[in-house]
Amino acid sequence: MGEGKDLTIEERLERAALPGKKAPGMHAFYRGKIETTLKCAVTKADDFGIWYTPGVAAPCREIQADPAKAFEYTNKANTVAVVSDGSRVLGLGNIGPLAGLPVMEGKALLFKYLGGVGAFPIVLDTQDPEEIIQAVKWIAPGFGGVNLEDLANPKCFTILDRLRGELDIPVWHDDQQGTASITLAGVINAVKLVGKRMDEIIYTVIGAGAANIAFVRVLIHAGVPAGNILLVDSHGTLHPGREDLEADQVANPYKWRYCNETNTERRIGGMAEAIAGSDVLIAASKPGPDTIKKSWLETMNKDAIAFIMANPIPEIWPWEAKEAGVRIVGTGRSDFPNQINNSIGFPGIFRGTLDVFATTITDEMAISAAYAIAKTAEVKGLTEDYIVPTMLDADVFINEAVAVGMKAIEQGIARRPLSEAALRREAGAKIRHAQAEVKALMDAGIVPPPTAA
Repeated sequence: MGEGKDLTIEERLERAALPGKKAPGMHAFYRGKIETTLKCAVTKADDFGIWYTPGVAAPCREIQADPAKAFEYTNKANTVAVVSDGSRVLGLGNIGPLAGLPVMEGKALLFKYLGGVGAFPIVLDTQDPEEIIQAVKWIAPGFGGVNLEDLANPKCFTILDRLRGELDIPVWHDDQQGTASITLAGVINAVKLVGKRMDEIIYTVIGAGAANIAFVRVLIHAGVPAGNILLVDSHGTLHPGREDLEADQVANPYKWRYCNETNTERRIGGMAEAIAGSDVLIAASKPGPDTIKKSWLETMNKDAIAFIMANPIPEIWPWEAKEAGVRIVGTGRSDFPNQINNSIGFPGIFRGTLDVFATTITDEMAISAAYAIAKTAEVKGLTEDYIVPTMLDADVFINEAVAVGMKAIEQGIARRPLSEAALRREAGAKIRHAQAEVKALMDAGIVPPPTAA
């Protein structure tokens, strides 16, 4: 949807509030967003003897003798656990596992519809990192991958690192790697559109939580000098003089690391001081609309880029950022142009990862996905209001899957090497199948249209 340049401020605010007004009634009407379904044929009573006892014992014995056959005989290779403790839910904070369940169901919906991946919400009634790690390890045999979601900082880093090291299936924290992938894709195209070079400009990153810490790591990995990045947390810019972060480096080593690696100018101050003279602003911090001031954006360099990604309300309304002189503006919302949102990334990234039976998801795979996302939008034609694909651009998920799968094969972490053509065929077939299934259920009246809500 466009910004609605001819709308009054009141009309813009009313439109921005509309999804939240509709959501409770729609959720109640459908009683949630996902359910399990069958993928095998049932034509007669004898079929039950094949799918269940006594016939099922045969594949069980084969898997016992060769565990790799679980990928062949079960849905493991296309199943992801969406795991959360509800400790940091998209702009809502620590609302707990039960209140976070609608978000995890939504995540599962996007996995299925956009990526053809079967995903199940697993909300854990504990916020202890060791218990979360153990719980995920216990359920891991039934899944081909794990998507960690809405875990508080800094335990999210520990949980991800431990599980990646202790499991032989891909474990991914979407608030880290997912956000980093789509944000990098947006930066690639926005910088290209304004005629600048990624490795020559200044980046201000507001918020030092999981999303931005991962983004900075990936941005550096993609070739941006660390010194060109200014990272800001709730107490100001990160620099070697931050004694509070030096004292906390055991619990949160990531922030102390960037105190020493970023901010070559050793700029001291808060958001206003960090934003001045920058070319790109990446904000994933406190929901607005007054977290970032219009006057601060006026101090950015010419042809500035700003991704203001707090949910549910961005740090500043996009039309105010435009009025401040920012040329390209992105948010985390689908009702404004340039949605810089994980949903454009993780379905395709997991699709490619699962299709080659990869054992992990590396930063190189995430960067390959970012370039695939950026290229998809570039082919369609870049504009100031279109720097990344939308969720309706089906090609982007297939392109990501191919790029990710090929990178996994190149890195030697794929159990099932496929050709590029085979990856494209398989990803496309699974995504089309998922979407056709929903359409068929709606056409048959089994899933009523949302207009009935």
